[in-house]
Amino acid sequence: MTPQLSTDERTIHRPDHGSGAFIAGDHNIASFIGDAAGPTLIVVGGLHGNESAGVFALRNVASTLRDQSDRIRGRVVFLSGNTRALFEGKRYIEHDLNRAWTPSAMSRVGSQELLQTSEGIELTELDSILDSILITARDEVYVLDLHSTSADGMPFATVGDTLRNRKFAQQFPVAILLGIEEQLEGTMLEYVNNLGAVTLGFEGGQHYSEKTVKNHEALVWIALANSGILAETDIPNFNEQYSRLDSAVDGSRIFEIRYRHPVKPEDDFIMDAGYSNFDPIEKGQALASDRNGRIFAGEKGVLLMPLYQKLGEDGFFTGRRISPFWLWLSGVLRRVGVQYWVRILPGVRRDGKDPETLIVNTSVARVFPLQIFHLLGFRRRRWIGKTLVVSRRKHDVISPFVSERAG
Repeated sequence: MTPQLSTDERTIHRPDHGSGAFIAGDHNIASFIGDAAGPTLIVVGGLHGNESAGVFALRNVASTLRDQSDRIRGRVVFLSGNTRALFEGKRYIEHDLNRAWTPSAMSRVGSQELLQTSEGIELTELDSILDSILITARDEVYVLDLHSTSADGMPFATVGDTLRNRKFAQQFPVAILLGIEEQLEGTMLEYVNNLGAVTLGFEGGQHYSEKTVKNHEALVWIALANSGILAETDIPNFNEQYSRLDSAVDGSRIFEIRYRHPVKPEDDFIMDAGYSNFDPIEKGQALASDRNGRIFAGEKGVLLMPLYQKLGEDGFFTGRRISPFWLWLSGVLRRVGVQYWVRILPGVRRDGKDPETLIVNTSVARVFPLQIFHLLGFRRRRWIGKTLVVSRRKHDVISPFVSERAG
């Protein structure tokens, strides 16, 4: 059951098949170049084809930004994501494009094998565009990914846990969710983050809501200021844009993902009706059901992104608030390089293929709190047999784009 939009929201119409609102392969919404040596802001909307609000928002911002083009200090690029799925009004055609940015898939970009699928074509097209932008960057690069959810609730940012990402995210008046990208394989933001870009995902609200479009517009305008590309005084109604997002934040702003409930079509997953993002939940509270019976919350916290649509691999997430103290401590530890000393602990060794990955034996994993790994940025974890493998994002503190320019 999909929650109904509140009565004070207007809905944006999904484009009919063949309407011309979206064109397969046409990713460029708009691009503006002021000072090419300045920072770069890339914003992608519609990476999922049933999340068109971001595309409409970027079109609206672009139409106004053209009047400010002579004041732009840097480069701005707005892109449509999964154009073929947007055309069909579906989340994806064959597989989720925002799970496709894996090392295996990226090694086959442009190959005949990959080009046999709709999302393989989209991946190849988008990678070519992003690559051409990144290799010509001469200052910091920021990448935003605009999404919406099937449930209602306050908008929020999703942030891969690097200090550069955190610093950028904390300039926005929105709730911040750490760790969700580390729960997922093959997201676009993780891929470009590991290439050196500062990244921010944004869940602007419920699918097809005009309020979601406005939230996306506000975030993009604020991003133009926070990236240093436009002065606040050059942004139309900046204070109103800021207040729009700030007024939606309820209480503490920073959360971390604690649990992801993966689903498959054969699970017959059904989310209990009536949940919204950030609804408080108690341990043992019934949340959903599948072919094996009822599904209950494993701990107290908040509910995030409950699934109220047919397509999707994530039934729901649960999270909890983070004290600002722990963020401060994490920043201190990472800046002095404690993360590089963890590998000398007994039972811990660095992965020979990836310096940002540690292999931990079970005896250490049982006595060494996993929260310590989180503080040091090792948020992705997986078990391989009896061995725990933990990984962190690249380019945590230093930008490869800025350092190259300085060099």
